[in-house]
Amino acid sequence: MFPPSSPSTILTKGSGTDSWTALGHGWLALPASPGLGILSPSLLAPLLPSFLPFSPRDIISPSPSIDLPKMPIQIFCSLSFSSGEDPGAVRDSWGSNQQQQEGSESESEEEEEEEEEEEREAKEEEEGLAMDLVAFANSCTLHGASHVFVSGGLGPRQALWAVAFALALGTFLYQVGDRVTYYRSYPHVTLLDEVSTSELAFPAVTFCNTNAVRLSQLSYPDLLYLAPLLGLEDGEDPGVPLAPPGPDAFSGEPFNLHRFYNRSCHRLEDMLLYCSYRGGPCGPHNFSVVFTRYGKCYTFNAGQDGRPLLKTMKGGTGNGLEIMLDIQQDEYLPVWGETDETSFEAGIKVQIHSQEEPPFIDQLGFGVAPGFQTFVACQEQRLIYLPPPWGTCKAVTMDSDFFDSYSITACRIDCETRYLVENCNCRMVHMPGDAPYCTPEQYKECADPALDFLVEKDQDYCVCEMPCNLTRYGKELSMVKIPSKASAKYLAKKFNKSEQYIGENILVLDIFFEVLNYETIEQKKAYEIAGLLGDIGGQMGLFIGASILTVLELFDYAYEVIKHKLCRRGRCQKESKRNSADKGVALSLDDVKRHNPCESLRGHPAGMTYAANILPHHPTRGTFEDFTC
Repeated sequence: MFPPSSPSTILTKGSGTDSWTALGHGWLALPASPGLGILSPSLLAPLLPSFLPFSPRDIISPSPSIDLPKMPIQIFCSLSFSSGEDPGAVRDSWGSNQQQQEGSESESEEEEEEEEEEEREAKEEEEGLAMDLVAFANSCTLHGASHVFVSGGLGPRQALWAVAFALALGTFLYQVGDRVTYYRSYPHVTLLDEVSTSELAFPAVTFCNTNAVRLSQLSYPDLLYLAPLLGLEDGEDPGVPLAPPGPDAFSGEPFNLHRFYNRSCHRLEDMLLYCSYRGGPCGPHNFSVVFTRYGKCYTFNAGQDGRPLLKTMKGGTGNGLEIMLDIQQDEYLPVWGETDETSFEAGIKVQIHSQEEPPFIDQLGFGVAPGFQTFVACQEQRLIYLPPPWGTCKAVTMDSDFFDSYSITACRIDCETRYLVENCNCRMVHMPGDAPYCTPEQYKECADPALDFLVEKDQDYCVCEMPCNLTRYGKELSMVKIPSKASAKYLAKKFNKSEQYIGENILVLDIFFEVLNYETIEQKKAYEIAGLLGDIGGQMGLFIGASILTVLELFDYAYEVIKHKLCRRGRCQKESKRNSADKGVALSLDDVKRHNPCESLRGHPAGMTYAANILPHHPTRGTFEDFTC
């Protein structure tokens, strides 16, 4: 006896029985049939192996050499099944030629059936998609879709609904485009607010006399040196008495314009007649020296040299800075010609600024005339600008060797200094740095023309960005005439001057906070992404009755449709066929084990056919089944 895994097939005599048994792969037992006598040897020959010790004729008509009783036999046979790209291909273990031919014919029939099946499935798919669209429209939260997509085709009612839906959708898309365009314009609004506080830091106050050089300090060597600046022609008589030469004329050092201005400008001790801050006395020690285009100037509450900033706790007159100045018109230089260094005015220039920015008094200052008391009511303004694309400010840091904090004024002074050093190899008196000071000839021939060209034409060289945070001071000016007739004699006596001198040279400047609060001027985004989404959502709900979840439903449906089509045309279809083929073979093997064709044959009337196609695409009952049954 061979083991079941042996490829051989042997007929053996059953123990205790009068039957022969064929053993092989599958141990598949088929019951014997009493009708073996009607089979011819030609039909039985292909079913038995060639090595058996008897022939089919011996089975029909047993020979004397074989002890084979005329009894029914049982034949156990082995069947092998193979599956490939074409599911259902079957061959028996003996390789019957008749079954191979029938398998080829069945394959052709299968291909035709598959083509018909594909056409039928394509048609069903189109109909299914249409039905799916109708079902989706009925379940979708998009208003109007259930009235447009209905089963049974497009009728007048559905056409009207389709037109209404298209108009609503078009209006919605137009509104969305308008809102997106408005958002892309990056609009902003400016908000103004007033904030009350218990105290405020007093600003820096810088003032300069409009006359840069005192006549009493001008010697003949100085006049010769300054002639290009003052417009005095060579050999022209100055027409005024000049001072004797100072010690600098005999020092042997080259003439220095900075040293000359420091020596000859109006002294604060001579100009300042009275000073009061918040009702208390103040003096020259509360001021710092600073150089500008007007020469030597003075700044109150500069916050330099470790001095704390002065604060005020009240608003109104008397709670700020009040100074009385003598502008000393008798020390003004005569005008010999029109130059940038000569002035036709009498009085002072004043600038109110924060301690973080240097004074730019020649362009940002306001004038105060003698013979008047000028009241300046201030209000601190804190400006907050937006960066691009909503605004024009930039959060920049000061890349300079001269200034610690960034401001437009500091940027301009730094830029002008670099421009003059590059083009004239010198700097003006008010400019920071270590380059040599320009001579009067360089002032006239290079420095002044270069600055004029820089301001008027070469605007790309000095590009000073607006800072995003800025402090400035709004001003309201008013003035009254001084001295009055009643006070002229008293003031003349007090300062040992004539009444005419008092009227022509004395001025009073009163600077204070109008109220103890500050303004915030802030740029805000007028239209942000939250507003855009809110407007789109409102328009969506108004015109098409949808929401963000409705949009997700549409995307989900589109995804499922695309996925289904791709699976039908691509890899998913092959995998589906392969999986169905494998599943069919497995089920057929189980069915074969449980199947008894002879019982099925006996259960049918004579001459009636039955379905013996247990394996996929296997032909109906063949010779072997007829033989075994």
